[in-house]
Amino acid sequence: MARLVMKFGGTSVADIARIRNVAQHVKREVDAGHEVAVVVSAMSGTTNQLVAWARETAPLHDAREYDAIVATGEQVTVGLLAIELQRIGIPARSWLGWQIPIRTDNAHGAARIQDINGDELIRRFGEGQVAVIAGFQGLGPDNRITTLGRGGSDTSAVAIAAAIKADRCDIYTDVDGVYTTDPRIVAKARKLDKISYEEMLEMASLGAKVLQTRSVELAMVYRVRLQVRSSFDAPDAPQGTGAGDIVGTLVCDEEEIVEQQVVSGIAYSKDEAKITLVKVEDRPGVAAKVFGPLADNSINVDMIIQNVSDDGKSTDMTFTVPQAELARAEDVIRKAQAEIGAKEIKTDTNVVKVSIIGIGMRSHAGVAKTMFQTLAAKGINILAITTSEIKVSVLIEAEYTELAVRALHTAYGLDGE
Repeated sequence: MARLVMKFGGTSVADIARIRNVAQHVKREVDAGHEVAVVVSAMSGTTNQLVAWARETAPLHDAREYDAIVATGEQVTVGLLAIELQRIGIPARSWLGWQIPIRTDNAHGAARIQDINGDELIRRFGEGQVAVIAGFQGLGPDNRITTLGRGGSDTSAVAIAAAIKADRCDIYTDVDGVYTTDPRIVAKARKLDKISYEEMLEMASLGAKVLQTRSVELAMVYRVRLQVRSSFDAPDAPQGTGAGDIVGTLVCDEEEIVEQQVVSGIAYSKDEAKITLVKVEDRPGVAAKVFGPLADNSINVDMIIQNVSDDGKSTDMTFTVPQAELARAEDVIRKAQAEIGAKEIKTDTNVVKVSIIGIGMRSHAGVAKTMFQTLAAKGINILAITTSEIKVSVLIEAEYTELAVRALHTAYGLDGE
C-alpha cells in the first residue's frame, strides 16, 4: 500500500464526462489499496471567466475580494468529483484550502504556502476516505482566502504530498510524460522515463509547459517524487503495481537515474525580447546604471553580451527580457539614457532562446562545442549565449527555431525510432 497525491488540471475536469473519467483513475488506485488525496483545478475556462468578471466590475479591484471570487472555481470541481466518487461507491470528502488549512502569506493573487497540517487528512485515510482537495487556494494570516497564482494547483499538490509524506505525487495532464523536446517540432522526440529535479526545473523555466517552475522547486526542496502522466489514458490501461513503478515520466533525485544522458532535452522559449544599447560609454559603473533601474522595477534580465563598438572607444550592450516586459524595460532605459550615455536604443522581438539541458554535462567536455558547430553548419547565427552547470542557452533569430531544435536533437543522439 502506498500514499498517493493525484493532481488533475482544468482540461482533465472540463465537463462531467471528464470528471467521471478522473473518478475512474482514482478508483483504480483505491482498488489497488492505496491511500489517495486528489487535488483538482477549476473546470477549463472557469477561472478566466471569473477573472474577467472581476476586472469588468472594477479594473482596480481589491485583491482580497479578487481571491474570494476566483477561488470559487475549484470549489465547484471538488464538490462534483466528491459526488461522483460517492456515486461509484468510494468514500470521499471535498476540502477547500481553508478547511485543511493550507496556510499562506498575505500576497493575494500570488500567495506562497507557509504551512500545511496534514494530520486530519491522514486520520481520514485511516477511515478509508479519499480527500478531494481544491488546488490553487489557501488561507492568509488574516483568515482571508488567498490564491497561489500561475501553476497554483501543481504547487498545492506537491505541498500536500510533502505534508502528508506521500510516496509519490502524480500530475495528470494532457500529455503522457516529459519528452526530449517538443514532439510538434521533432517527430522523433522520445518520452523520458526519468528526469532529475534540476533538469526538469531548467526545462520548465526555459519554455517546457508540462510542469510549473514553482511546483518543481518545491518538489526538489522536499524530495517529493513527481510522476507526469496523461489523464486521457484509459483508466483500466496497464498500470504499475506500486508507488515505485513508472507509467509516465518520473521526476526524481539524479541518484535514481542509472544511465545519465549527457544531454536529456532541448527546450526553446519564444517569450524573449532583445534590447541593444549602442555606443555606451566604456567606463566603470555603466552596467550598474543600466541594470540597477531594471532591477528596481522588478524586470528580470536574462542573457547579457557586451561588445566593443565599431569606433573602438565605446561598447554595445545587448540583453534579453521577457517579451511581456519589453515596453516597461524600454521605458526604464530611455529615462536613464542620458545618464548611461547610450547613443541609440534598439529592440527586437523576433528572437528565440534555444537550450540544451542535461546533468551529464557536469562530467563531459565539449558539449557546448557540439552545439555551436551544429548551429554553424546550419548557417544559424548566435546572438547571445548563457550557461549554467547543466545547461547552455543561445539566442537566435526566430525563423530558425525549428531547424535549430531538430538539428540539436539529432546531434546529441536524442532521436528515437
